[in-house]
Amino acid sequence: MSDLRKEILDKINNGDFNCEKELTLAIISGKWKITILWHLGREGAHRFSELQRLFPKITHKMLTSQLKELIDDGIVHREVFPEVPPRVEYSMTELGMTLMPIIEMMYEWGKKRIKDIQNSEHIIKPSGSSN
Repeated sequence: MSDLRKEILDKINNGDFNCEKELTLAIISGKWKITILWHLGREGAHRFSELQRLFPKITHKMLTSQLKELIDDGIVHREVFPEVPPRVEYSMTELGMTLMPIIEMMYEWGKKRIKDIQNSEHIIKPSGSSN
């Protein structure tokens, strides 16, 4: 668990926390969380290996960590099937599905922004670059 998430959970448990936006961001923030949630929400359950194939640049450790945090937050469900070899699937919980409208809006905003940048007469340069 990240220090920020631990700090927020401690504050909530102590009654000292009232920033809903910060809580939401703490739950969905993470390099891969939004993308993981997008696929689970749109496509349904996935096995760990399927998620790894979707994100070839993610390490095993990072995917495990991101999924664990999402499970701990009640956003993703991990189901182990009593088979040999064992089969494990990850899916969105009912609570997790309530995030889908937010994730969909983020996707649409990003899609529009990419088009705006591509159609711009100006090339947008990263801050700190010359010219």
